Amino acid sequence: MSDSGAVQPCQFTFSHGAMCYDAGRVTLPSPALFDPTLPESNAVAITQGGRQAAWFVDGDFGRAVLRHYRRGGMIARISADRYIWRGAKATRSMAEFRILCRMHEAGLSVPRPIAAAYWRSNLTYRAAILIERIEQARTLTEIVRDAPLPDQTVDQVARAIFAMHTAGFWHADLNAYNILLDHHGKAWLIDFDKGLQGPVSSNRRIQNLHRLRRSLRKVASHAGDVWWKDINRAYNTFQVSENGPVS
Repeated sequence: MSDSGAVQPCQFTFSHGAMCYDAGRVTLPSPALFDPTLPESNAVAITQGGRQAAWFVDGDFGRAVLRHYRRGGMIARISADRYIWRGAKATRSMAEFRILCRMHEAGLSVPRPIAAAYWRSNLTYRAAILIERIEQARTLTEIVRDAPLPDQTVDQVARAIFAMHTAGFWHADLNAYNILLDHHGKAWLIDFDKGLQGPVSSNRRIQNLHRLRRSLRKVASHAGDVWWKDINRAYNTFQVSENGPVS
C-alpha cells in the first residue's frame, strides 16, 4: 500500500532510451525492470483493461503493476505501440510519472509511481511505466456487477474524484476499470496517461463524471446508471459547499 514518504525522482540513461525512477524504491535502475518475460519478475498478465499489455510483477521495489503503452482505435492498426517523438519530457511514460509524483505528494488516492521508461527509434518511441500495486483491490467494474453499491463505496468513489479535481488534476479516461476499491473499502484512481494538472473547470468535472456514467452503463446497463446517480449525488454534496452543483 502507498506510504507517505515522498517520491525521490532520479534519471538513468541507457542505450536508445532513458528512465525516471524513485530512488526510494529502485536501487539498481535498468530497462530490465520493464521486461515481463524475465523469470525473476514473476509476471502475471492482467486480463482486465490495459489492452492486454499490463502485468502484476515483483522485484526489489516490491509488488507492482507494469504497463506497456498501447494505442487504441483505428490508429493501432498502423502502429500498436509506437508514438511520435516530441522530446523526452513529452513521452507518455515520463508525463504520467511526473503527474503521479505530484498527486502522491498532494496526498491523493493514487498508486505511487516506481519507474517510467522510453525507447527511442528515429522519430518514434515505445514506453512503459511501473507503479505500486494496490493490494487486494477490485475494480469498480467487478463490484457493480456483483451487487448494488454500498453507501460507503459510493462515498469513497465520489470523495476520491472530488479530491482529485479540487487538487487540480484531471483524468483523461475516468472509467469503471480505472477506479479500484481495496479490502478496507478505500477508493483509488489509476491510469493517468494523458492526465492534466491545472484548475479543473466545471466542464472538465462534468466530462469526467459523464465518462464514468457511460462506462457504468456499459458494464451494468440500467443498474450502472442508477449507481452513477448515487455517485454523482455524493460528489455534488462535496461540490455544493465549494461553488454550486455539477449537473
